[in-house]
Amino acid sequence: MGLLGLTMSAGAAFAVDDEEDAPAKPAVPNIYLDLRTIYATIPAGTLGIGFGNTSLSAAFQALAIRRGAALPNGLPAARAVAVDLPMTVDVSDRVSLYGGVSGSATNIGGGWSAFDITSWNIGVQADLHQQNGGKIPTITLQSTLTQSVPNEQGMTNSFNNIVEFDYALDEDETRGWLAGLQYTTATIASPFASVRPNRILYAGGYYQWPSNWKFTGRLGVQSFGGAQLAGRTLAESFTQPILRLDLDRMDDNDNRLFGITAQIAWMPKPAYQVTLRTPLYAVRN
Repeated sequence: MGLLGLTMSAGAAFAVDDEEDAPAKPAVPNIYLDLRTIYATIPAGTLGIGFGNTSLSAAFQALAIRRGAALPNGLPAARAVAVDLPMTVDVSDRVSLYGGVSGSATNIGGGWSAFDITSWNIGVQADLHQQNGGKIPTITLQSTLTQSVPNEQGMTNSFNNIVEFDYALDEDETRGWLAGLQYTTATIASPFASVRPNRILYAGGYYQWPSNWKFTGRLGVQSFGGAQLAGRTLAESFTQPILRLDLDRMDDNDNRLFGITAQIAWMPKPAYQVTLRTPLYAVRN
């Protein structure tokens, strides 16, 4: 009886030690407004497409449908400023849910339009597999549904899907290789207009310094099927290179504190885009 009592007491003590050694799980998930401010220049005869540009692309698709019939020479070169405001909840270290609105202002040669809400979006990002020191890379799926506003003739729906493979070269996952595929489809509430799918196949890598600054580069090939309105070509099809560079400031728990992204996409003329990411945290674990 005494030995049994000592064994039970020792087992309880070890269990308490194990609980104390285990990392504490946060009671509340990360909740933040993933504020993104975008400036883009877009060459004539194309739409605002590229890496993850569903809100900017939706705005230009709707603009093209509303004004396309009145533009005999096709879409002119444009500049745009957009703000994305997705509220994001990190449900776990594997799954994030987000949804919000986006606003934009454009300049197609006659001055800047008024800044207005131009789309809303919902989405999910999930790690289907985590490497965790193994040989199989982390596999991440991100899906975003974007709808332009207002809900009227020419309204567009975009569905953007990204599958990315992340192979870390060290246990702390501070450096590694990337490869992925982005596939975007769009439907338009008009019997006279259509936008064909956009595909991006890319590879790259990343490195994170001890100071928690992280650099990521992606180089790929973008293939766009073109867009038509009433038998006229609004945007030509193309297959051209695309480059994206990210510099992020992380904290010790890999939460993003600040980020800047530069993108160059040839369509076939180059389109430039700069994005500032300044997350506003309500809860940060």
